[in-house]
Amino acid sequence: MNATSAVSIAFDPLLPWTLLAVLGVIGLVLVLLGLRAGARGTVWRLGSIAIVLAALANPALIEEQRKPIADVALVVIDDSDSMAIGERRQQVAAAREALKRKLSQQEGLEVREVVLPPSHIQLGSERPGGTRLIETMRSALVEVPPERLAGVVLLSDGQVHDVPAGLPPELGGAPLHALIAGRKNEKDRLIVIEQSPRFGVVGRQVTAKFRVEDPSGGTAPVTLSVGGEVVRRLDVPVGRSVELPITVGNPGANVVELEVAPGPNELTLDNNRALFTINGVRDRLRVLLVSGEPYQGERAWRNLLKSDPAVDLVHFTILRTPQKDDFTPVRELSLIVFPMRELFEQKLKEFDLIIFDRYESGGLITRDYFRNIAEYVKGGGALLVSVGPVFATQRSLYRTPLGAILPAAPLGDVLETGFKPKVTEIGNRHPVTANLPQAGDPGKEPEWGRWFRLVTSRTEHGNAILSGAEERPLVILDRVGQGRVAQMMSDHLWLWNRGIDGGGPQPELVRRVAHWLMKEPDLEEEALRATAVGGRIEVTRRTLATTFPQVAMTAPGTPPTGGATRTLDLRQSAPGLGLAVVDVDKPGLYRFDDGTLRTVAAVGNPDPLEFSDVRATDTKLRPLVEASGGGLMWLADNADPDIRSVRPGRAAGGSDWIGLRRNEGYTVAGINQLPLLPGILVALAFLMAIGSAWWREGR
Repeated sequence: MNATSAVSIAFDPLLPWTLLAVLGVIGLVLVLLGLRAGARGTVWRLGSIAIVLAALANPALIEEQRKPIADVALVVIDDSDSMAIGERRQQVAAAREALKRKLSQQEGLEVREVVLPPSHIQLGSERPGGTRLIETMRSALVEVPPERLAGVVLLSDGQVHDVPAGLPPELGGAPLHALIAGRKNEKDRLIVIEQSPRFGVVGRQVTAKFRVEDPSGGTAPVTLSVGGEVVRRLDVPVGRSVELPITVGNPGANVVELEVAPGPNELTLDNNRALFTINGVRDRLRVLLVSGEPYQGERAWRNLLKSDPAVDLVHFTILRTPQKDDFTPVRELSLIVFPMRELFEQKLKEFDLIIFDRYESGGLITRDYFRNIAEYVKGGGALLVSVGPVFATQRSLYRTPLGAILPAAPLGDVLETGFKPKVTEIGNRHPVTANLPQAGDPGKEPEWGRWFRLVTSRTEHGNAILSGAEERPLVILDRVGQGRVAQMMSDHLWLWNRGIDGGGPQPELVRRVAHWLMKEPDLEEEALRATAVGGRIEVTRRTLATTFPQVAMTAPGTPPTGGATRTLDLRQSAPGLGLAVVDVDKPGLYRFDDGTLRTVAAVGNPDPLEFSDVRATDTKLRPLVEASGGGLMWLADNADPDIRSVRPGRAAGGSDWIGLRRNEGYTVAGINQLPLLPGILVALAFLMAIGSAWWREGR
């Protein structure tokens, strides 16, 4: 590009332009008055005034040495995951080389390229999903002065998810062109989530809405999986919205996957799956507390349960048993009738947890009702029994039908001695007592206070997680059928609540036991979990065993492009807790299986826009291209369009060509200045005009 020169006239007034204008008006008025009066020499006086004003304006001849500035053409290349379909990347690569060749032949043009990389490098970010091509373009245009921008060329399949309603201001009037990779009228079967509930109450149903799109029409088989387990299979009509009820099974994250079988026309199988997560929350928990003979710990139990706003507590204290009948007339009794039939028959299944605190068997609750409670537990209910000295006698609950589901059998002795509850070896690995506050290190004396009573027992089922005097079982947990049972072999838990001898973590212990009974996932003693954190997955295995099984991880997708399996070895991070951390590079659903337990982890956006629709299209970019005056064409029809230089405001695109704006920008390399009215010339002209005016007056 050769330098050029340009000549112009510039003014550098010695007085402000306003003052010069005032002086000019005054002079013109005087001249007009002279002409009206017929005074001789008026025209020469006008000339002298003009000479003075011109001299004060200080005109100069300016010669600029101009150096042209190259215009900038920006090429934005879409290399997102959807570009791997078919021959799209090959088409873009060929078009890219052709553009490089032709743009390099344009004089005074600088070419800049920017590439939108695949989405997997953004795993775990809070950025929205999909192809953010316009955002990439705008970021690159920040470094390009608007007066230098000749135009922008987009190489993409048209599946762009950040197209604005109007032209981005960074374009500054430059044309925008789009070269579309792929084939026109492509066909693909895909599943679209129209409505996905984010929260749901555990045990209740929520409704999701989806539809299957397929140009072939008809019906399509869909599989519903929750947490990696197939829940339901159904055939749905193509193109119609389908409402699907889903039962929220667990608190916390419930990963739901909908998968439609491959159709006759498929571009990719990645959009045949759709994921979303339902966060399960518990409704208010209904707890039935039945206390036997009143004692100091009864109120501690009541206050502890009432302090939790999520608990609806129904509490009965047995103040008058049939053995205490003193023949007082019924009309003189102020105690209400214990609603046994309503509690243990009609509404038994409405309770989430039943607690017996120092209750003794007798004629009040019949064996049939105890049998109902046992069946309630086997069917999925929860029972907590806190025993007192009576448990070692003939009136023990163990001698009722509840004995069949209780994990510990009484030995008939009650130890009245001080002891500190200790976490057992298996309790160190159990999530209910692992890391219990003030428990201290394994094998060392805990920091909490002492208890002074223990009913001796023999553990027949379950796991003793706390031990008392003489290393005898103190707290035992067991699974019975679909339900769970916890047994506490002492009635001195309330001593911790009172702070006696230093107190202890009574609220935390009861909370963990109660939540374990109600199947809180975080307290499962045998559990496999996978948590996605950015581009990594943390796999944890909780077990009561001393070793950890290997875990098989299956990547998302189907062979040959996906579905690869690898084996993970877990290391112990705490007693009973194994951990493995694995880096991943692709969004989707990862599956984990250790031969016994299975789980899943959703990495990245659970329902990625990138694969919501992978059919190449010119519909999304067309409004921007037309508004800028640019050109749009399919690479399958024209992989090597002509490139023309156009003036601003002219059409910049056609059916087989794209135009770049010619801005003709420059920088000034040097300036030569020549005054047009040198001082001597002004003085001579002024004297001649004044002299001529005097001469005319003298005639």
